[in-house]
Amino acid sequence: MNKKKTDRWQALTATAAAAWTERDYGVRALGQRIAENGVEGGQLAAANRADPEIARAWIPGVEIFARTIFPQRHRGSFGEFARRDEGTLARIGLWPQQWSAARMFAQTAKGFHIHPPRVPEGVSPNDWWKRLFLEEADNFALRPYEEEQWDVMFFVQGHAEMILREARAGLPARTMRIFIDGDDHRGPNNVAVVIPPGVAHAIRVEGSEDLIMVYGTSTSFRAEFEGRIASDVETAALPDSWLKFLS
Repeated sequence: MNKKKTDRWQALTATAAAAWTERDYGVRALGQRIAENGVEGGQLAAANRADPEIARAWIPGVEIFARTIFPQRHRGSFGEFARRDEGTLARIGLWPQQWSAARMFAQTAKGFHIHPPRVPEGVSPNDWWKRLFLEEADNFALRPYEEEQWDVMFFVQGHAEMILREARAGLPARTMRIFIDGDDHRGPNNVAVVIPPGVAHAIRVEGSEDLIMVYGTSTSFRAEFEGRIASDVETAALPDSWLKFLS
């Protein structure tokens, strides 16, 4: 016999009954999931960017491309990052000036980081974005890579959750939430991500394994290109007893 929703929980305390909620198991459209629940990297790498639903959710300038990891039996694995004259980085004309590596311990997060976009003098941001990403979207020579920091990130160990947030003036507020696997977890989610300046980005480690990444930047490190937004997650507070002693 079907019971009313209220009857089903009548044996709970009043406090618990007032606090409980149901999980929403409804199926959302891909464009909605990109911004909310998140989407696996392999699904985004294979997505049709011309699809109106995907186009509405995609942050201009972001690139997500698949990588192939080859197992080497009894030894490990092998995977290329990128070739200068082939693939996505060749297509958009981006070749990093600096390469770096970083390790994030399990159960940690970093960001949001953001790098300032360059807009030509005398041109409004709106007009510049319109030219860069709509009117001349395939003219990658327009992009001032050497004057602003673009990132391209690769993951060689662990599982990552990456969140991108549009922060460039005049562009629609969009969020992309992406799940990426490191090379040691060979599969469709071995992808790389290109992040334009003006797009805030954060990374959270999934699971109990450290995350190791390798990333290239279109400029050498410059402190003035490194901004922080809501990055207090990176600052571990000392215990109160320690602070009392130190004071």
